[in-house]
Amino acid sequence: EEEARKREEEERIRQEQQKLAIMNVLNQQTAAQFQQYAAQQFPGNPEQQQLLIRQLQEQHYQQYMQQVYQQQMQQLQQQHLQQAPPLNNHVDMEAGQGSPAAPPPALDSTEEYPSIAAPSMWTRPQIKEFKEQIRKDKDSVITVGRGEVVTVRVPTHEDGAYLFWEFATDSYDIGFGVYFEWTIAPSNAVSVHVSESSDEEDEEEDVEGDGEEGHDLEKGTRSDRPPTDEIVPIYRRDCHVEVYAGSHMYPGRGVYLLKFDNSYSLWRSKTLYYRVYYTR
Repeated sequence: EEEARKREEEERIRQEQQKLAIMNVLNQQTAAQFQQYAAQQFPGNPEQQQLLIRQLQEQHYQQYMQQVYQQQMQQLQQQHLQQAPPLNNHVDMEAGQGSPAAPPPALDSTEEYPSIAAPSMWTRPQIKEFKEQIRKDKDSVITVGRGEVVTVRVPTHEDGAYLFWEFATDSYDIGFGVYFEWTIAPSNAVSVHVSESSDEEDEEEDVEGDGEEGHDLEKGTRSDRPPTDEIVPIYRRDCHVEVYAGSHMYPGRGVYLLKFDNSYSLWRSKTLYYRVYYTR
């Protein structure tokens, strides 16, 4: 019995040391982001800033470990179902959706894009205060109709290095995800676009010119559209309970697409409070 308690204590210490080592690496990656965020939430209050930073660091660690666990489970499932085929075969099957695929063509240097860093995401309970602050800017409170998807397009800023977002809703949840479009925006202006569903959005949003002509132009093939990377997959978020927030390091010049998805709701519109900004 004494030996068992000793092994349990040694295992607890090992796990604590492992957690500290992982958190040290994660904290180094997010130090500037969390410090800037905390300074904005509690200006002139270093004690509250440090408390918030510690909360964000713990949430980031839990999120990271959950992602690691999910990746390990996916790898185990793939090995079980496919009996661990060579990596090249796995990629071909994915590309061909279950059938053999031809080798992909080599990319030109102009078609190669930098790798995408993982986002940082967290929640905070001060939802009432957040809404009161956002209401001061009427353009930051929008209605997402039933069955609609609202996309907030946020171009990267030449003076920025990180994008931050915060949002909340009244009474009900909403789907949320973030994408990055590799295109050069004509200005730094943030714009809002509405569509009936996420699948149709690219074809329906921001159609310019005279009706039919503009619509035909937008109906081009998907290959005509700018390459887009997924930063945060769209999931329903309980943002009527807490403020959902996050940040992402610019991968390069382009446009962030923040998608607020209410396409699953047949009856209810959602009131959305949001804020986006950049930091160095």
